[in-house]
Amino acid sequence: MAGLRIIATPIGNLGDLTPRALTAFREADLIACEDTRKTGLLLSRLGVDPRPRLLAYHEHNEQRTTEKLLELLSAGQTVALCSNAGYPGISDPGYRVIQAAIAAGHPLEVLPGACAVEPALLYAGLPTSSYTFKGFAPRKSGARRKFLEMDKDQVHTLVFYESPHRLAKFLAECHEILGDRPAAVCRELTKKFEQIYRGSLSELAEQFASAKVKGEVTVVVGGRTDPR
Repeated sequence: MAGLRIIATPIGNLGDLTPRALTAFREADLIACEDTRKTGLLLSRLGVDPRPRLLAYHEHNEQRTTEKLLELLSAGQTVALCSNAGYPGISDPGYRVIQAAIAAGHPLEVLPGACAVEPALLYAGLPTSSYTFKGFAPRKSGARRKFLEMDKDQVHTLVFYESPHRLAKFLAECHEILGDRPAAVCRELTKKFEQIYRGSLSELAEQFASAKVKGEVTVVVGGRTDPR
C-alpha cells in the first residue's frame, strides 16, 4: 500500500523491532529518518538488502523535507518515517509530515513498536490507570519550573524524558515544586546496562545530586495524593 508508514525503531534492544516493521522497511521506496547514518546501520544489522533510499528528516529541515515527502506520496510512493529510537513524532521530528499527509488525504499507517514510556511506567510500579506523558522539560530553569507548576495539583502519574546532564537539577526542582512524591529514574531502558532507581523525589534528588549519568533517561513521578 502506497502512503506514509510510521515505524517505531528499537530504543536499545534490536530484538524489539517487530516483523511488521521489518517488512515495512523492505517495502518502502524511501525512508525518511532522523539520521541517515544510524538508520543505515540499523538496516544493515537487520539485513535489509537492497536498501531503500534514505532521506534525512530532522528538526532543522523539517518544513523543507515535508514538502518533498508530500510530492513523493502524491506520485504514489511508499514512504517510511522513523527516528533514531522509538516513535517519530513523539519527542522527535515527525509531527509536521504526519499532519501534512493527513491533510492531503494520503494513506497513513502507524506500526506499533518500542517506546520508553510504557516500560518506565511499569518499572516504576506507580499507578498506570491515568498518566500524562510530558516529554522533555524546557532546558532553562525558569521555563522548566513553570512547566512543572502546570501539573502540581494533578493526581495522575507523570512521565518525562530528560537529558542525563540535567537530571540532577530536574529532580531537585520536581521535589521543590511537586513535593516529596514517589518516583523512579529509568536509565538505558532495554539496553545491556539498564538501571531502575525507585524512591521518593527527595531521595532520588540526593542520590543524583553529584552523580555522573550517561545514556537515555525516563523519569516517572507519582500524582498528588494529599487532599487540597
